[in-house]
Amino acid sequence: MALSRSLPLSVLDVVPVVSGSTPAQAVRNTLDLARRAEELNYHRYWLAEHHSMPGIASSATSILIGQVGAATTSIRVGSGGIMLPNHAPLIIAEQFGTLGALFPGRVDLGIGRAPGTDSATAQALRRSSGPVSADDFPAQLAELVAFLGNSFPASHPLRTVTAVPHGETPPVWLLGSSGYSAQLAGYLGLPFAFAHHFSAVNTLPALALYRSAFRPAPGREQPYAMVAAAVICADTDETAQWLAGPTQLTMLRLRQGRPDVFPTPEQAAAYPWTPAERAAADGAAASHIVGSPDTVRASLDALIDATEADEIMIVTNVHPHDARIRSYELIAEFAGLPGLPAPREPLSA
Repeated sequence: MALSRSLPLSVLDVVPVVSGSTPAQAVRNTLDLARRAEELNYHRYWLAEHHSMPGIASSATSILIGQVGAATTSIRVGSGGIMLPNHAPLIIAEQFGTLGALFPGRVDLGIGRAPGTDSATAQALRRSSGPVSADDFPAQLAELVAFLGNSFPASHPLRTVTAVPHGETPPVWLLGSSGYSAQLAGYLGLPFAFAHHFSAVNTLPALALYRSAFRPAPGREQPYAMVAAAVICADTDETAQWLAGPTQLTMLRLRQGRPDVFPTPEQAAAYPWTPAERAAADGAAASHIVGSPDTVRASLDALIDATEADEIMIVTNVHPHDARIRSYELIAEFAGLPGLPAPREPLSA
């Protein structure tokens, strides 16, 4: 049985570094997953920017997008997202202009307004001791869009600066986990992606705000909302729950300020959970969709109905790598994506 409503499904990847492996293997796993996602007819493959986190190898996001683009032929590739406070808008315009030249018609530029890291790392990235302010984001975004479109007004002090290479302008998305970016995306007539996987309480209010604030813009007459969901699918509910243990331990460590590599299911099961830690982990993962194909399909149907999403982006972090591949295959199968059967043995984790 397929999903009750047909819509595009996409992949969000943070390039997890798993226990007993290396960042180099994590990158190879990403390329393997991207090729399989394309074979399965997923619509997009986005990579998320994070820094100073030993369990995440997606810090050089634009480089990884280029590698995924080169390893595939048709799937859209992009950022989910680039954290604009960490970068000069000109740099991002140049990087994504280059990506657009390499992979015409396939590149998305998803933009976030948070630094995506701790304050010390944000300072190291920006080479500035000043605080990151949400008030700066609209101006940064406007500058980036002007560089992408070579559209500074004649009176602007940067009018003589050109982002090279300059050509096809990638679609700009705003990403968010609250109402701020939702409202801004609506005002600007941009597509919007919401981080339901870690901010579920804000999902429906933010989407409502986005749609109510939406103003048509060139190339987009109607709002377009994508919802990112954490999903783990396995052949049985019990297997899926076993595979979900490392995600809960990872989230607990992040909340305790001690990030580490992604643990194995055995390590998660052996962790000496206190009742308070277990409650915190369960709460953090309450919106995650975990189970057999029937369980996951029913939960995705409920999410799609509640959010009226135009697209679902799935983030799946499990150990080992072949279980991660299998999760996306099972989802593609029940969702009715016209994909291909597995052509080769998956890479080891």
